[in-house]
Amino acid sequence: MSKKIVSLALAMTFVATTAVASFANDCTGTVTAVAGNSATVKCDDGKEVKATGAAKVGDKVTVKGDKIEAAKKAKKKIEGC
Repeated sequence: MSKKIVSLALAMTFVATTAVASFANDCTGTVTAVAGNSATVKCDDGKEVKATGAAKVGDKVTVKGDKIEAAKKAKKKIEGC
């Protein structure tokens, strides 16, 4: 019985750490340095993250899972009736 409880606890710990790690590096920010295919991004919350992808210094990007994606542009608002 105790072996089942221990194995269940280990499995739950593994799932929880995997879920937290997958969301840990998601942020939006500006590229501060580029070295080959790797770039350093300074996030809006102040932390710096290294990610892979094509970007230039000064680009506004989104980092998801250590990969660089272009930041989404705001849609133009339609005025009128």
